[in-house]
Amino acid sequence: MTAIPGLPGVISAQEVRETAQHLASLQLPNGMIPWFPGGHCDPWNHVESAMALDIAGFHHEAEHAYEWLAATQRADGSWHSYYASDGSIEDTKLDTNVCAYIATGVWHHWRSTWDRGFAENMWPTVERALEWVLTLRRPDGLPLWAVEPDGRPWNYALLTGTASIQHALRCGAHLGAALGEPRPEWREAASLMCEILRTDPYAFEPKTRWAMDWYYPVLTGALTGERAKDRMADRWDEFAMEGLGIRCVSDEPWVTASETAECALAFATIGDVSTATELLRWVRPHRIESESGSPLTDTPGAAAPGAYWTGIVHPVDDGERVLFPFDEHTSYTAAAIVLAVDGITQTTQASNLFVDRQPAL
Repeated sequence: MTAIPGLPGVISAQEVRETAQHLASLQLPNGMIPWFPGGHCDPWNHVESAMALDIAGFHHEAEHAYEWLAATQRADGSWHSYYASDGSIEDTKLDTNVCAYIATGVWHHWRSTWDRGFAENMWPTVERALEWVLTLRRPDGLPLWAVEPDGRPWNYALLTGTASIQHALRCGAHLGAALGEPRPEWREAASLMCEILRTDPYAFEPKTRWAMDWYYPVLTGALTGERAKDRMADRWDEFAMEGLGIRCVSDEPWVTASETAECALAFATIGDVSTATELLRWVRPHRIESESGSPLTDTPGAAAPGAYWTGIVHPVDDGERVLFPFDEHTSYTAAAIVLAVDGITQTTQASNLFVDRQPAL
């Protein structure tokens, strides 16, 4: 039986399981996990939810999620940015980071289950996705953010996206090595991306108001050691709302639970488990709970215990909480919490996906 992570005084193992049950309730018969009932799905956050399901022992549901990706992958190895719950394509753009993340997810599933047969079945999907991403590199080695389906490129690279892609390439290389399909060129491409992330911040489209550009190079291991610690200390006062969480953007007064959980993971990667744990404690008001322990609605997956409100605007006036976006509770938010708990506690076999990562091959 899978050991489910929990943080005493912050979130129990039973509550983590409850959150995973919420995610499982959102999953459609075809395997797709939308943001919320009737909402859309993007492949990156879909993978995030699949990883959270694995952490709580919902391995069948996680596999079904990856099977949906295999079934919807385009011939060139990519996916569209957004899919509607009815199966139609909502946003046709092809985002390199969105497409690379399946390698992170399938490596995480391998580490969670040691199911070689499933990993072998998913390998062609992972390989096509990463090879497609690598075709969109600029001459300096950075992947373009996205292209349109007709091949028209967006002409810039993103820091957060590149940090996530280099981590996905390393995960893909680990998976390939485990399956007897070594891909040293993926490691080399990731190393070059890391070098640029460390030395040339002007190579990327400016997105400095976004919290993700602050912590993602640390979360994904592009920055390590003292440089990573300095980066996390450098903009703490800009993004952290003491006792409340992490702002999504530096110039707005809203805290998002997913950014807070991801930032917690970044602190865990540099060994600051105390700050990481405190951040998850701060995000507790985002959790949807019911005193009776019963769902708040009869709609499967909708505002049920274990879900998390995406964002809360602060300060809260006269006890009147303002949610941002309005009344939204998203699958990726709940999934980020589960990943953070596992990364901090190092409970499951896959808990070193970000924290205490395996050394580069």
